[in-house]
Amino acid sequence: MRRRTLLTGSLAVAAAAGVSTAAGSVAGTGPVITVGSKQFTESWVMGELYAQILTARGFEVVLKSNIGSADIIDRALRSHQIDLYPEYTGVILQTFAMPKRMPVTAHGTYEAAKRFEEGRGLTLLRPTPFQNRNAVAVRSSDARKYGLRTVGDLRRMGRISYAEYPDNITGPLGYDAIVKAYRLSSMKVRPLNIGLQYPALKNGDVDAADVFTTDPQLRRYDFTVLEDDQAIFGFQNVSPVVRRSLVERYGRRLTEPLDAVNALLTEKAMQALNEAAAMMRLSPAKVADRFLRANDLK
Repeated sequence: MRRRTLLTGSLAVAAAAGVSTAAGSVAGTGPVITVGSKQFTESWVMGELYAQILTARGFEVVLKSNIGSADIIDRALRSHQIDLYPEYTGVILQTFAMPKRMPVTAHGTYEAAKRFEEGRGLTLLRPTPFQNRNAVAVRSSDARKYGLRTVGDLRRMGRISYAEYPDNITGPLGYDAIVKAYRLSSMKVRPLNIGLQYPALKNGDVDAADVFTTDPQLRRYDFTVLEDDQAIFGFQNVSPVVRRSLVERYGRRLTEPLDAVNALLTEKAMQALNEAAAMMRLSPAKVADRFLRANDLK
């Protein structure tokens, strides 16, 4: 199958629609599968992708979007209110398993998360190529001027300001952790709510910023994401968390469509999907439908 991402041009000429997050059913004729998603755009889009591909393969799918945080949706899954949902492998470890030491590779993170979920009667299917994790971005002009490649290279800029969202300043992935790991004593924090770091960085109000690697703004602005060579941000590929009883019951009929979708979700593809939903204001359902059709999955 020829890999394509999102046909951004065709989306641009489509009629804009509001982002819908209400629970609802997707028509189908086979066994009933209930898909859930969390409370943000990327999860809504992935929930739609999973729901629509399973519908196309003959399942009757109920989609429950915008369920809530990791804790809330995990309880919904374990109480059989939903059958599966997309989750980040690092979140599973950081929020639920809480190991004494985090794995140092993406594969190790996935395997540890899968072992943990299988101990609870659940399992993970194949992960996405993309990760949505924290990262440090700078203006590309500064990256060229100072030869910035890694986060530690920020020391070459001297005293700099760093945009961080308030809840993450003291967190394990935030400003304090970056300063300690990379010995950036000359970097001062500027608290900004999520989303505001992008115009601040673009306009020169800050010199570096905490970003998320699938944010659509990274497609629109001339930024460079620095390499986290100390691996403090961990690994955050996405995998469907599924009740094992369903995998045993339906086997490849259930797993193969979900694996096929996940295999296509590169970082660039997910940025484009998020851009279509969050910035072009297409509904997650429309975004998912166009992506699946563009990749011959519907």
